[in-house]
Amino acid sequence: MTPPPPDQSRDRRIEDPTNLWVIHPAGRMLLPWFLARKISANAVSVGGLTLGVLAALAYGRWEHWPFVVAGSVLSVGWLIADGLDGMIARATGTASPLGRALDGLCDHGVFILIYLVLAGTIGTPEGWLLAIVAGVAHALQSNLYEGERARFHRRCRGLASAPAHSSRNPLVRCYDRIAETVDRFARPFDDALRGSSDSVGLAAVYGEQAARPMRLMRLLTANTRVGAIFLACLAGDPRLFWWFEIGPLTLVLIIGLVWHRSVEARLACSASPVERAFPSTPIIQSKDVKK
Repeated sequence: MTPPPPDQSRDRRIEDPTNLWVIHPAGRMLLPWFLARKISANAVSVGGLTLGVLAALAYGRWEHWPFVVAGSVLSVGWLIADGLDGMIARATGTASPLGRALDGLCDHGVFILIYLVLAGTIGTPEGWLLAIVAGVAHALQSNLYEGERARFHRRCRGLASAPAHSSRNPLVRCYDRIAETVDRFARPFDDALRGSSDSVGLAAVYGEQAARPMRLMRLLTANTRVGAIFLACLAGDPRLFWWFEIGPLTLVLIIGLVWHRSVEARLACSASPVERAFPSTPIIQSKDVKK
Protein backbone atom coordinates (compact mmCIF):
# COMPACT_ATOMS: atom_id res chain seq x y z
CA MET A 1 0.00 0.00 0.00
CA THR A 2 1.19 3.52 -0.80
CA PRO A 3 2.23 5.32 2.41
CA PRO A 4 0.11 8.23 3.63
CA PRO A 5 1.33 11.82 3.54
CA PRO A 6 3.24 13.27 6.51
CA ASP A 7 0.16 14.79 8.12
CA GLN A 8 -1.62 11.36 8.19
CA SER A 9 -4.85 13.06 7.09
CA ARG A 10 -5.65 11.25 3.85
CA ASP A 11 -5.43 7.83 2.30
CA ARG A 12 -3.41 8.09 -0.90
CA ARG A 13 -5.31 5.18 -2.47
CA ILE A 14 -8.36 7.38 -3.02
CA GLU A 15 -6.72 10.80 -3.39
CA ASP A 16 -7.03 12.84 -6.58
CA PRO A 17 -3.72 12.72 -8.55
CA THR A 18 -3.61 16.52 -8.79
CA ASN A 19 -3.79 16.67 -5.00
CA LEU A 20 -1.01 14.11 -4.65
CA TRP A 21 1.42 15.76 -7.03
CA VAL A 22 0.50 19.48 -7.07
CA ILE A 23 -1.98 20.83 -4.53
CA HIS A 24 -0.88 19.12 -1.31
CA PRO A 25 2.88 19.32 -1.96
CA ALA A 26 2.46 23.05 -2.51
CA GLY A 27 0.50 23.33 0.75
CA ARG A 28 3.15 21.39 2.70
CA MET A 29 5.85 23.62 1.25
CA LEU A 30 3.97 26.74 2.42
CA LEU A 31 3.01 25.31 5.83
CA PRO A 32 6.20 26.27 7.77
CA TRP A 33 5.96 29.89 6.57
CA PHE A 34 2.35 30.22 7.77
CA LEU A 35 3.06 28.46 11.07
CA ALA A 36 6.04 30.73 11.79
CA ARG A 37 3.80 33.77 11.38
CA LYS A 38 0.96 32.27 13.42
CA ILE A 39 -1.56 32.67 10.60
CA SER A 40 -4.72 30.81 11.59
CA ALA A 41 -6.49 28.16 9.55
CA ASN A 42 -9.63 30.30 9.41
CA ALA A 43 -7.60 33.22 8.02
CA VAL A 44 -6.26 30.96 5.28
CA SER A 45 -9.83 29.80 4.51
CA VAL A 46 -10.89 33.42 4.06
CA GLY A 47 -7.79 34.07 1.95
CA GLY A 48 -8.72 31.12 -0.23
CA LEU A 49 -12.21 32.57 -0.58
CA THR A 50 -10.66 35.82 -1.80
CA LEU A 51 -8.68 33.96 -4.47
CA GLY A 52 -11.88 32.17 -5.48
CA VAL A 53 -13.75 35.47 -5.81
CA LEU A 54 -10.99 36.82 -8.07
CA ALA A 55 -11.16 33.62 -10.14
CA ALA A 56 -14.92 34.07 -10.57
CA LEU A 57 -14.42 37.66 -11.73
CA ALA A 58 -11.80 36.51 -14.23
CA TYR A 59 -14.14 33.84 -15.58
CA GLY A 60 -16.68 36.61 -16.10
CA ARG A 61 -14.58 37.54 -19.14
CA TRP A 62 -14.54 34.00 -20.54
CA GLU A 63 -14.77 35.31 -24.10
CA HIS A 64 -11.08 36.26 -23.80
CA TRP A 65 -8.66 33.38 -23.21
CA PRO A 66 -6.14 35.36 -21.06
CA PHE A 67 -8.89 35.87 -18.46
CA VAL A 68 -9.76 32.16 -18.63
CA VAL A 69 -6.12 31.27 -17.93
CA ALA A 70 -6.03 33.81 -15.08
CA GLY A 71 -9.20 32.27 -13.63
CA SER A 72 -7.61 28.83 -13.77
CA VAL A 73 -4.42 29.99 -12.02
CA LEU A 74 -6.40 31.76 -9.28
CA SER A 75 -8.54 28.63 -8.86
CA VAL A 76 -5.42 26.54 -8.30
CA GLY A 77 -4.35 29.04 -5.63
CA TRP A 78 -7.74 28.66 -4.00
CA LEU A 79 -7.40 24.85 -3.99
CA ILE A 80 -3.96 25.13 -2.37
CA ALA A 81 -5.39 27.39 0.33
CA ASP A 82 -8.26 24.95 0.81
CA GLY A 83 -5.77 22.17 1.63
CA LEU A 84 -3.42 24.42 3.59
CA ASP A 85 -6.04 25.53 6.12
CA GLY A 86 -6.60 21.92 7.16
CA MET A 87 -2.85 21.32 7.49
CA ILE A 88 -2.56 24.38 9.75
CA ALA A 89 -5.53 23.28 11.88
CA ARG A 90 -4.00 19.82 12.41
CA ALA A 91 -0.50 21.15 13.05
CA THR A 92 -1.71 23.65 15.66
CA GLY A 93 -4.50 21.54 17.16
CA THR A 94 -7.06 24.23 16.35
CA ALA A 95 -9.53 22.16 14.32
CA SER A 96 -13.11 23.00 15.30
CA PRO A 97 -16.69 22.50 14.09
CA LEU A 98 -16.83 26.18 13.12
CA GLY A 99 -13.62 25.80 11.13
CA ARG A 100 -15.01 22.80 9.28
CA ALA A 101 -18.19 24.69 8.43
CA LEU A 102 -16.23 27.78 7.37
CA ASP A 103 -14.04 25.66 5.12
CA GLY A 104 -17.04 24.02 3.51
CA LEU A 105 -18.94 27.28 3.10
CA CYS A 106 -15.92 28.94 1.47
CA ASP A 107 -15.72 26.07 -1.02
CA HIS A 108 -19.40 26.25 -1.89
CA GLY A 109 -19.36 30.05 -1.88
CA VAL A 110 -16.69 30.19 -4.58
CA PHE A 111 -18.61 27.88 -6.88
CA ILE A 112 -21.89 29.73 -6.26
CA LEU A 113 -20.21 32.99 -7.25
CA ILE A 114 -18.72 31.40 -10.38
CA TYR A 115 -22.18 30.10 -11.34
CA LEU A 116 -23.74 33.51 -10.82
CA VAL A 117 -21.06 35.28 -12.84
CA LEU A 118 -21.23 32.83 -15.74
CA ALA A 119 -25.04 32.81 -15.79
CA GLY A 120 -25.02 36.61 -15.76
CA THR A 121 -22.68 36.78 -18.75
CA ILE A 122 -24.86 34.33 -20.71
CA GLY A 123 -27.92 36.34 -19.71
CA THR A 124 -30.72 34.04 -20.89
CA PRO A 125 -33.52 32.39 -18.86
CA GLU A 126 -32.32 29.00 -20.12
CA GLY A 127 -28.80 29.79 -18.91
CA TRP A 128 -30.03 30.72 -15.44
CA LEU A 129 -32.19 27.58 -15.22
CA LEU A 130 -29.27 25.41 -16.29
CA ALA A 131 -27.02 27.08 -13.70
CA ILE A 132 -29.57 26.48 -10.92
CA VAL A 133 -30.08 22.81 -11.80
CA ALA A 134 -26.31 22.28 -12.03
CA GLY A 135 -25.84 24.06 -8.70
CA VAL A 136 -28.33 21.77 -6.97
CA ALA A 137 -26.61 18.74 -8.52
CA HIS A 138 -23.24 20.07 -7.39
CA ALA A 139 -24.39 20.57 -3.79
CA LEU A 140 -25.83 17.06 -3.63
CA GLN A 141 -22.77 15.46 -5.22
CA SER A 142 -20.28 17.30 -3.01
CA ASN A 143 -22.06 16.65 0.29
CA LEU A 144 -22.58 12.97 -0.41
CA TYR A 145 -19.00 12.49 -1.62
CA GLU A 146 -17.53 14.24 1.43
CA GLY A 147 -19.62 11.98 3.65
CA GLU A 148 -18.38 8.89 1.80
CA ARG A 149 -14.75 10.00 2.03
CA ALA A 150 -14.96 10.78 5.76
CA ARG A 151 -16.63 7.41 6.32
CA PHE A 152 -13.90 5.60 4.38
CA HIS A 153 -11.07 7.24 6.34
CA ARG A 154 -12.78 6.59 9.67
CA ARG A 155 -13.41 2.92 8.96
CA CYS A 156 -9.87 2.33 7.71
CA ARG A 157 -8.74 3.44 11.18
CA GLY A 158 -11.06 0.80 12.66
CA LEU A 159 -13.63 3.29 13.97
CA ALA A 160 -17.22 2.15 13.58
CA SER A 161 -18.89 5.43 14.56
CA ALA A 162 -18.27 8.98 13.48
CA PRO A 163 -16.91 11.26 16.21
CA ALA A 164 -19.57 13.42 17.77
CA HIS A 165 -19.42 17.11 16.91
CA SER A 166 -21.28 19.23 19.41
CA SER A 167 -21.96 22.83 18.52
CA ARG A 168 -24.60 25.35 19.44
CA ASN A 169 -24.03 27.19 16.19
CA PRO A 170 -27.15 26.47 14.05
CA LEU A 171 -25.14 26.94 10.84
CA VAL A 172 -22.64 24.27 11.92
CA ARG A 173 -25.42 21.90 12.98
CA CYS A 174 -27.20 22.36 9.64
CA TYR A 175 -23.98 21.71 7.72
CA ASP A 176 -23.32 18.50 9.70
CA ARG A 177 -26.87 17.29 9.17
CA ILE A 178 -26.60 17.68 5.39
CA ALA A 179 -23.13 16.11 5.22
CA GLU A 180 -24.30 12.97 7.12
CA THR A 181 -27.43 12.25 5.07
CA VAL A 182 -26.41 8.75 3.96
CA ASP A 183 -25.28 7.51 7.39
CA ARG A 184 -28.42 5.47 8.04
CA PHE A 185 -27.89 3.47 4.82
CA ALA A 186 -24.25 2.76 5.68
CA ARG A 187 -24.99 1.80 9.31
CA PRO A 188 -25.12 -2.03 8.83
CA PHE A 189 -21.42 -2.21 8.04
CA ASP A 190 -20.57 0.06 10.98
CA ASP A 191 -22.54 -2.30 13.22
CA ALA A 192 -20.60 -5.26 11.77
CA LEU A 193 -17.29 -3.47 12.30
CA ARG A 194 -18.21 -2.61 15.87
CA GLY A 195 -19.20 -6.18 16.67
CA SER A 196 -16.37 -7.92 14.81
CA SER A 197 -13.89 -10.00 16.77
CA ASP A 198 -11.23 -8.87 14.26
CA SER A 199 -12.12 -5.24 13.58
CA VAL A 200 -8.56 -4.47 12.42
CA GLY A 201 -8.68 -7.23 9.82
CA LEU A 202 -12.17 -6.26 8.70
CA ALA A 203 -11.11 -2.62 8.38
CA ALA A 204 -8.13 -3.65 6.23
CA VAL A 205 -10.31 -5.77 3.91
CA TYR A 206 -12.85 -2.96 3.72
CA GLY A 207 -10.14 -0.43 2.82
CA GLU A 208 -8.86 -2.55 -0.06
CA GLN A 209 -12.32 -3.20 -1.52
CA ALA A 210 -13.96 0.16 -0.87
CA ALA A 211 -10.99 2.03 -2.37
CA ARG A 212 -12.27 1.08 -5.84
CA PRO A 213 -15.61 2.93 -5.72
CA MET A 214 -13.91 5.77 -3.84
CA ARG A 215 -11.41 6.16 -6.67
CA LEU A 216 -14.31 6.52 -9.07
CA MET A 217 -16.00 9.13 -6.87
CA ARG A 218 -12.89 11.29 -6.64
CA LEU A 219 -14.14 12.70 -9.96
CA LEU A 220 -16.59 14.62 -7.74
CA THR A 221 -13.84 16.73 -6.16
CA ALA A 222 -13.45 20.46 -6.65
CA ASN A 223 -10.29 19.75 -8.67
CA THR A 224 -12.31 18.07 -11.43
CA ARG A 225 -14.80 20.92 -11.51
CA VAL A 226 -12.06 23.55 -11.68
CA GLY A 227 -10.58 21.76 -14.68
CA ALA A 228 -14.01 21.41 -16.30
CA ILE A 229 -14.78 25.12 -15.87
CA PHE A 230 -11.45 26.02 -17.47
CA LEU A 231 -12.00 23.72 -20.46
CA ALA A 232 -15.63 24.81 -20.99
CA CYS A 233 -14.75 28.51 -20.90
CA LEU A 234 -11.73 27.95 -23.12
CA ALA A 235 -14.04 26.19 -25.59
CA GLY A 236 -16.27 29.29 -25.57
CA ASP A 237 -19.34 27.78 -23.91
CA PRO A 238 -19.56 27.70 -20.07
CA ARG A 239 -22.81 25.74 -20.34
CA LEU A 240 -20.76 22.66 -21.20
CA PHE A 241 -19.54 22.65 -17.59
CA TRP A 242 -23.09 22.63 -16.22
CA TRP A 243 -24.16 19.80 -18.51
CA PHE A 244 -21.08 17.90 -17.33
CA GLU A 245 -22.24 18.27 -13.72
CA ILE A 246 -25.86 17.37 -14.42
CA GLY A 247 -25.10 14.31 -16.56
CA PRO A 248 -21.73 12.53 -16.19
CA LEU A 249 -20.98 13.60 -12.60
CA THR A 250 -24.45 12.60 -11.39
CA LEU A 251 -23.95 9.20 -13.00
CA VAL A 252 -20.57 8.88 -11.25
CA LEU A 253 -22.25 9.63 -7.91
CA ILE A 254 -24.99 7.04 -8.40
CA ILE A 255 -22.60 4.30 -9.53
CA GLY A 256 -20.15 5.12 -6.72
CA LEU A 257 -22.80 5.05 -3.98
CA VAL A 258 -24.33 1.79 -5.18
CA TRP A 259 -20.88 0.22 -5.54
CA HIS A 260 -19.78 1.35 -2.07
CA ARG A 261 -23.00 0.10 -0.44
CA SER A 262 -22.61 -3.27 -2.20
CA VAL A 263 -19.07 -3.62 -0.82
CA GLU A 264 -20.37 -2.85 2.67
CA ALA A 265 -23.27 -5.30 2.37
CA ARG A 266 -21.02 -8.10 1.14
CA LEU A 267 -18.60 -7.65 4.04
CA ALA A 268 -21.30 -7.09 6.67
CA CYS A 269 -23.13 -10.29 5.68
CA SER A 270 -19.97 -12.40 5.68
CA ALA A 271 -19.44 -14.47 8.80
CA SER A 272 -15.68 -14.15 8.46
CA PRO A 273 -14.85 -11.23 6.12
CA VAL A 274 -11.08 -11.65 6.36
CA GLU A 275 -11.17 -15.35 5.43
CA ARG A 276 -13.67 -14.66 2.64
CA ALA A 277 -11.48 -11.95 1.11
CA PHE A 278 -8.22 -13.90 1.54
CA PRO A 279 -9.21 -17.59 1.46
CA SER A 280 -5.65 -18.78 0.87
CA THR A 281 -4.28 -17.01 3.95
CA PRO A 282 -3.63 -19.45 6.82
CA ILE A 283 -5.37 -18.54 10.05
CA ILE A 284 -3.42 -19.00 13.29
CA GLN A 285 -5.56 -20.60 15.96
CA SER A 286 -5.30 -19.67 19.61
CA LYS A 287 -3.80 -23.08 20.55
CA ASP A 288 -0.97 -22.50 18.06
CA VAL A 289 -0.26 -19.18 19.71
CA LYS A 290 0.07 -20.90 23.09
CA LYS A 291 2.61 -23.30 21.67
